[in-house]
Amino acid sequence: MALILLVEDDELLRDSVSDLLVQAGHRTLTCADGLSAQQQLSTEAVDAVLLDLGLPGIDGMSLLRWIRERFESLPVLILTARDSIDHRVEGLMAGADDYMTKPFGNAELSARLQALLRRARLPAFEARQVATGVESGTSTHTQSAAATAAPSLHFDTEQPRVWVRGQPILLTQREWELLRVLHAQINQVVSRDNVLLVWQTDGSEPIASNALEVYVHRLRRKLQGTGASIRNIRGLGYMLELA
Repeated sequence: MALILLVEDDELLRDSVSDLLVQAGHRTLTCADGLSAQQQLSTEAVDAVLLDLGLPGIDGMSLLRWIRERFESLPVLILTARDSIDHRVEGLMAGADDYMTKPFGNAELSARLQALLRRARLPAFEARQVATGVESGTSTHTQSAAATAAPSLHFDTEQPRVWVRGQPILLTQREWELLRVLHAQINQVVSRDNVLLVWQTDGSEPIASNALEVYVHRLRRKLQGTGASIRNIRGLGYMLELA
């Protein structure tokens, strides 16, 4: 059972989605505007947010950016009538984990939410340093034939956690999944299709090719200054390099 914050100004839709969540075994908190949502998030430890963009006062996009500044790994699913590609890209760039347009089917919403909760069943990151190889599932990348003179990259293959030179990097679940695929083939090209295929294994809706670029951009930005970089190999895919 998860605690879901539903931020939606349409009362009928808010009540309908809230009932759906309760029937699925979740607990809900509901808000009709961005300010109330900020207040709820400041006092309640929620497991996910369902977020409308057309909110009064603080709009949904501003609220999303506020959430990402404070709750890096909190799953956020946008529910909106804005259905253009530009709006989708903007929402993903701002930090949303998924994006659904209205009207939507209840079964699909439930499936999307369950996928987000499943991926986030463990803390996305513990902001502390961990000694090399202490925790189970941690893959430690050191100097090898795959990457000479590489920095100490500690990558937990079971939980969404990454450290570079002992410093934590805060990633969302999908950013961690992207890095996991690239990390498994350091200094080798990973095709776009292979990355997209990994994101389809949990039963969620396939990620569009242009949305992949958004996640790559977000991950590149977070890796700046770490010695790890993602190269775009034109026509082939991506390559993780460690220097």
